[in-house]
Amino acid sequence: MRRVNSNERVRIAFTLNGKKLAAEAEPRMLLSDFLRQSLGATGTHVGCEHGVCGSCTVLIDGVAQRSCLTLAVQAEGRDVRTVESLAAPDGKLNALQAAFRANHALQCGFCTPGILMSFTDFLARNPRPSEAEIRDVLSGHLCRCTGYANIVAAIKEASGSARP
Repeated sequence: MRRVNSNERVRIAFTLNGKKLAAEAEPRMLLSDFLRQSLGATGTHVGCEHGVCGSCTVLIDGVAQRSCLTLAVQAEGRDVRTVESLAAPDGKLNALQAAFRANHALQCGFCTPGILMSFTDFLARNPRPSEAEIRDVLSGHLCRCTGYANIVAAIKEASGSARP
């Protein structure tokens, strides 16, 4: 393993939202900062910078991860997806996004990208969750606006768990 000076920039090659790319970052740069500042993926929000609020959640190799707790160099060779990857190229919202819109599950929207990414992962593994399971995953996200009821309703609708 090659030792790197903390001031030296490192080339990172990975896939971002389906596109292979390479960019440079300092070894200690956080993935959240790298995505936002170096690559312009500003849909990834930074709230607490301690992994508590969930706003910075992205998918790394399909698994929800806090990008403020991940170094950019850890993305080397990986597949990273941000909230920008969810809608179709023509801008059409995916089912989860559409359910959030229909259920008024966002207000200021700051926490929404992280919640959408966490539930993209979760619903891929558990497509028909109970309300308790939804609330358990949601407990890893802080929202200061909604009170969570509409978020739960949206996730239930998107997963088909809502009762008619």
